[in-house]
Amino acid sequence: MQSNLVLSPQTLTLRRAGVGDLPAALGLLAEAAEWLHRQGVRQWPRGGFGPERIEPLIEQGVLYVADIAGRPGRRAQMAVVAVDGFADPEFWTAADHPGDALYVHKLAVSREIAGMGVGDALLDWASETARDHGRRWLRLDCSKENQRLQSYYRGRAFAHLRTVDLPHRASGALFQRPAGLTTGAPRVHLLDRTARRDTSPALV
Repeated sequence: MQSNLVLSPQTLTLRRAGVGDLPAALGLLAEAAEWLHRQGVRQWPRGGFGPERIEPLIEQGVLYVADIAGRPGRRAQMAVVAVDGFADPEFWTAADHPGDALYVHKLAVSREIAGMGVGDALLDWASETARDHGRRWLRLDCSKENQRLQSYYRGRAFAHLRTVDLPHRASGALFQRPAGLTTGAPRVHLLDRTARRDTSPALV
């Protein structure tokens, strides 16, 4: 009931994160990390990430936040995602042609609106962004052990390429889907205020 009220109408404004969004972004990531730990998943550090991990994404212009407007006295930021051209060299090799893709990182949705399709909408937006930048693929890596999350991505048209099993990394399950591919009518509408076609240095 609470979630339906929060997303009425079912529209979020997606925009590039600014310096002032750092505390909210850290909070969303910490909330997601804690929830994962309660599920027994160790993909992200408990307590989330330090500002030194997130500030560069804001500076590079590749971190985005989804807001709900008109919520006086309550948090407006409901989701965060980074989309860039960084292919983790521990996972992606020259044989993968890393420059052919954009990569999704740090996708987190507030538990307040979990299950409402916000993640689906953000992945579709990222897929279209990859297409707009002339890439063939949208890629991501996720927990080696989290079968539920891997099933989620498979259900969103991502193909599992392989799993890289490094002892010092919780992540390593590698997925991709064709750039531009979306997975149907979204339950949440994203009002795009990102200037998606901008040539951010981290995207070109």
